[in-house]
Amino acid sequence: MVATGWQEQQALAAAALPLLQVRDLTLEYRSENRTARATHEVGFDVLEGDRYVLLGASGCGKSSLLKAVAGFLPPRSGEILLQGVPVREPGPDRVVVFQEFDQLPPWKRVLDNVAFGLIASRQCGRDEARERAAHALATVGLSRAADAYPHQLSGGMKQRVAIARALVMRPRVLLMDEPFAALDALTRRSLQEELLRLWAELRFTLLFVTHSIEEALLVGSRVLLLSPHPGRVRAELDASGFDFANSGSAAFQAQQQRIHRLLFEL
Repeated sequence: MVATGWQEQQALAAAALPLLQVRDLTLEYRSENRTARATHEVGFDVLEGDRYVLLGASGCGKSSLLKAVAGFLPPRSGEILLQGVPVREPGPDRVVVFQEFDQLPPWKRVLDNVAFGLIASRQCGRDEARERAAHALATVGLSRAADAYPHQLSGGMKQRVAIARALVMRPRVLLMDEPFAALDALTRRSLQEELLRLWAELRFTLLFVTHSIEEALLVGSRVLLLSPHPGRVRAELDASGFDFANSGSAAFQAQQQRIHRLLFEL
C-alpha cells in the first residue's frame, strides 16, 4: 500500500518527536503523616540514541524521576510520554539497571538470569531466549561465566550481567540508576568504558542517573542539572565533546567547575 501525503507527513512528524518527553513533572511520596516532594515541575526531552544524564546531589529527585519513567512512581502532576504515548505502568520497553549488586536471583545461573526477562514477558521461547542471552553475555565479555551463579561473581561482573540482562530485552530506553557508584575506581572506569563501547555498537537510548560530575560528562551526551530538594531543572548542558581521551583537559576541568557552580552556588 502506497502511503498518502498525509501519512508521510504523520510519519515524519513522529520521527521528529523526542523518544521520551517529561512534561512539568512533580513527584511526591505520601505517608499517613506527611508528604515529601521529590521534584517540582521538571521537564526535559530525550532523543532517540541519546545518552541523557540526570545529575544532582542526593535528595534532588533524580532516582525518583527514573522510577517515574520506568512506570513505578505515578506523578503528582505533569506527564511522561514515550513515543507520544503516556507512561502509566512498567513495561519491557523500559528496563532498569540498579546500583545494588544483589539484583540477580541467586539460585539462577548467569545465562538463566539474563534469559529470564525474555521468558517471563513471553517475547520468545526458552531456546531462543537462551540463545539471545548467550549473545548478550558475549557482548559484555562474560561468555565464560554463563554457567556460574551470582555469588561466584565480582561486583563488576554482576553489573555486567545486569547490563546484559537489560540489553537482551531490546528496550526503547535503558534506565541506569547510579549503576557503578558502589564499585572501586578502577572497576567503575572499566564499566563506564564498557557502557560507551556497547552504546557505540548498539545505539540504544540511555537515561542515566549519577551524582558524579565527572561521570556525567564522560557517560552523557547531554546532562540535566537538578537543584537540591525538591529537584528543579537548573540547566541542561551539551557533553558530547567530552570523552576519556580529554578528561584531563583544561576544557573538561572548566566544565566540571561550571557545573559545580550551577549546582551548589545559588
